[in-house]
Amino acid sequence: MTLPLPDATLTEAPSLPPDQPFSFRNARDQVRGQVCATGPVRPLDRAGADTLADRVAPFFGAARDADDDGALIGGALPFDKARPDCLWQVAGGHGAWPGANAGGPARSVPERRPTRPCPQPPATGYMDSVARALEIMRAERGLPDALTKVVLARSLLVEDRMAFALPGLMARLAEDPAVTVFQVALPQDADGSAPRQLVGATPELLLRKRGDSVVSHPLAGSARRLDDPEADARNANALARSEKDRREHGLVVEYILDMLAPVCKRLGTPEGTALTTTRSMWHIGTRIEGRLKDPETPAILLAAALHPTPAVCGLPCDRAARLIRDLEPVARDFYAGAVGWCDRRGDGDWYVAIRCAELCGARARLFAGAGIVLGSDPRAEASETGAKFGAFLSALGLPPDAALSDPSLHNQPNG
Repeated sequence: MTLPLPDATLTEAPSLPPDQPFSFRNARDQVRGQVCATGPVRPLDRAGADTLADRVAPFFGAARDADDDGALIGGALPFDKARPDCLWQVAGGHGAWPGANAGGPARSVPERRPTRPCPQPPATGYMDSVARALEIMRAERGLPDALTKVVLARSLLVEDRMAFALPGLMARLAEDPAVTVFQVALPQDADGSAPRQLVGATPELLLRKRGDSVVSHPLAGSARRLDDPEADARNANALARSEKDRREHGLVVEYILDMLAPVCKRLGTPEGTALTTTRSMWHIGTRIEGRLKDPETPAILLAAALHPTPAVCGLPCDRAARLIRDLEPVARDFYAGAVGWCDRRGDGDWYVAIRCAELCGARARLFAGAGIVLGSDPRAEASETGAKFGAFLSALGLPPDAALSDPSLHNQPNG
């Protein structure tokens, strides 16, 4: 089977302090492990490998030969496929969640409070970028290869006096049963500073593979959850009826079906499209199910072929990615990439890296994005990104609406 995979970016194996945790947890499954810089568990060797498939093949061969059920490969794929990925060999497997108190409450939020979050760009700058994207779409409407969607993101920098405690943070994120909480070690900075971690609570499954069965559950089209039940229901109903949001969602579903169709002997959406929810957001979602022609294809290769979907990039993808680089002031790095794992059989789960932050000691950089299509309103899209920061801000000990307090959201006209 041939997959449209990108060439790998060849670099030296990433450096990492020893004994860094690797973990994924949701209501369905728990996977955990340790990444080590030395010893029998090493970062993937990139030497002499031309593609992602070449680089991961030795892992699957060795793990199968050793009949090692605890062997995992996993990590993060960056948003920009031209950038190096961060994949590790992991000693671990399915098992208890490290540091969790099974059946007990999540750890309380610490009393200390980080500094006021710094949005990059602020809401006014973000709205200007949305308006620019809409101008391009209107000018190109009806032309071949016209830009029909772009997902624009902004970041939020939070700094504290003390390093963030990851076990408690992850326990608080895991209070929402609708998300998958993850922790993936990133390469250590050249200056030898504190280890970097990509931590998040993503609601979006990019691809799950078990044998010849594959599932994807894209989400596109969002609305904020509200404390008042009646207002919350109105928000949900408005999202369900929104022609703009359903059109945005349809672009993503069509893309994933088109990408999976050549490698599947059966593919469909048996449950149709429906609203899904986390504690902070409503989403439009569609569960896609298929049967692979070749059940030996590892989940990581399927995920790399799908990624990035229009849910985090846009259409056409190459055009949208270029515009993202032009309009976003902070590089995405692994935000809006893919995070996940595979076992020795190639089965595994890969998720879209959203509702996440890169943590390094006492610094956290959060990211959130919104899909822009014709009919989008710049001020509403800025508010949506602010709402998407909410769950992570709460877990850090900040008010969930801290990102919505940007003064430019209150003094900017629609348009």
